[in-house]
Amino acid sequence: MDTKFDFSKLGENKGDRVVYVKSVDVSGLSDDLREAAGNREQLFAVHDSNGQQLALVADREMAFTLARRNDMLPVTVH
Repeated sequence: MDTKFDFSKLGENKGDRVVYVKSVDVSGLSDDLREAAGNREQLFAVHDSNGQQLALVADREMAFTLARRNDMLPVTVH
């Protein structure tokens, strides 16, 4: 599952370059996202420092790779 995202709106401050990666239970998502998730029970969301979701991807590794490729510093949220 891939979702389009736009990291360009994030600020240039180092603190603004941190994004947060957290697991998301598919059962709590909308019908269209559950369908797109296929048989996955969990997806991973990437959020900015204000809590705005920037991306929703299939796995944690993809979330971290996505963040780093956009010059962001990913950290895990439990």
